Amino acid sequence: MLDAFIQSFKLKNTYKVNSIIYSIKQIPLIKRILPDALYKSKALKILGIVISIIWEICSFFLGKLIYIAAMIFGMMSLYETNQMGAFITIFTFLTVAGAIMNTYMFNPTNDKYYAMFIMRMDAKKYTLSNYIYAIIKVIVGFIPFTILFGILANVPITICIIMPIYVASAKMIFGAYSLKEYEKKGIAINENKPVKFIWGIVGICLILAYGLPYVGVTISSFVFVCITIVAIIGAIFSAIYMGKFDKYREMYKKILTNNNINVQANAQAIVKENVQNQIDISSNITSNKKGFKYFNDLFVKRHSKILLKSAKRTAAISLFIIIVAIFAVNLNADFRTRTNELIMNSLPYFVFIMYLINRGQVVTQAMFMNCDHSMLTYSFYKTPKAILSLFKERIKSIVGINLLPAFVIGLGLPVLLWITGGTDNIYNYLILFVSIISMSVFFSVHHLVLYYLLQPYNISSETKSSTYTIASAITYFACYYMLQLKLPTTYFGIATIIFAVLYSIISLFIAYRLAPKTFRIRV
Repeated sequence: MLDAFIQSFKLKNTYKVNSIIYSIKQIPLIKRILPDALYKSKALKILGIVISIIWEICSFFLGKLIYIAAMIFGMMSLYETNQMGAFITIFTFLTVAGAIMNTYMFNPTNDKYYAMFIMRMDAKKYTLSNYIYAIIKVIVGFIPFTILFGILANVPITICIIMPIYVASAKMIFGAYSLKEYEKKGIAINENKPVKFIWGIVGICLILAYGLPYVGVTISSFVFVCITIVAIIGAIFSAIYMGKFDKYREMYKKILTNNNINVQANAQAIVKENVQNQIDISSNITSNKKGFKYFNDLFVKRHSKILLKSAKRTAAISLFIIIVAIFAVNLNADFRTRTNELIMNSLPYFVFIMYLINRGQVVTQAMFMNCDHSMLTYSFYKTPKAILSLFKERIKSIVGINLLPAFVIGLGLPVLLWITGGTDNIYNYLILFVSIISMSVFFSVHHLVLYYLLQPYNISSETKSSTYTIASAITYFACYYMLQLKLPTTYFGIATIIFAVLYSIISLFIAYRLAPKTFRIRV
């Protein structure tokens, strides 16, 4: 089994190194300097190996640090009392959700396909050796951060130490359950494409994780120890079952192949399939517009399920939350006061919220997969006049789509502010509304401009631009950082409006100048 792990590790490392070299070559300026022959360069491969090793070490700790800091400890500010109980409760239920969503065993990846079906490695040895390694990574990666953040939340050190063991045990239990389901029903679970039942359980776990502490119900240290003991016992039986299971190759063949051809069910392929299933191809869809306005109007109408349905759903959910909040503040004076303070000092929170609900990135994915993917093969479509004409129409469409939920939230916040006691500065009502609209417009423009300037997709609709990935990551972390800020609505709102207007003007100018050169299919 050790030999199988060493061989698989070498294979994954080679794949990573080549991917790293490819990503480096995609960065502007650098790609003009580095020739393709550098794939054979020993020096560059050594650099790739060093980066790969550093990344492997980071994979032990970085994700766990962000997870505990953001999803658990970062949420402690919501709960004024019993920090220890809140920390343990959130950790317990999020672990269940994580175990269901990410087992490490049912994630379809290229290296698994290459190892088991190209190199003909023993599927059982390959799977179990890598699974053991993944479980070790979980325990080693979590320990320093459960101890650090657990102590800050007044959790006993013994509980902090056993928390990673609970995580590993939960993953093993669900992994074994999934194998059992395959043995009984022949259902091969693809964790990149969870069924509605799984999403339902995850949703319940999230409600319990964050909802129970809010109403004062938490899991004690003793109860958590009991849960962990039960999980460890279950993990032992799960490990025995995994060792006896002998249909790994058969199972992975269903997950990784279709008619003996690799069709890795990665995130891009899943998105593409979902998009295509929602296209309306009925012949009665038409438009009375002309030129690229006609072209874009047809696209929006045919993709209304993708573009408008989600925006309407988000708007409906936002309206429901606002109505519930209105009833809640009228029933509880303390909640009314806290809500007023939240609106007046926590407008930065809504930067992250507006980022999450904005459909810009989904819309651009749909544009490429079902329009630009084919049209960019025609020379006329890549002319400056064509690109800029369609760009203008798409800006209008994306902004219009995202304004629907933004309008609901933008009206709801001033209403909540007024009901909870109002403000001395009457202009705050207008600032709240305009700032939310400005955030929506900003993200709409931002996603489309990034798409046109960095066009990240190749012919297979896979993201192949490291620059686009970096830009998207910076956007996410910048928005997430806003959750840490508490600034007066007046000043932050005005700053947001000014920034959104300036950014939109500058970005549109840059896109108009550079898009005709950058908007192309990646190789």
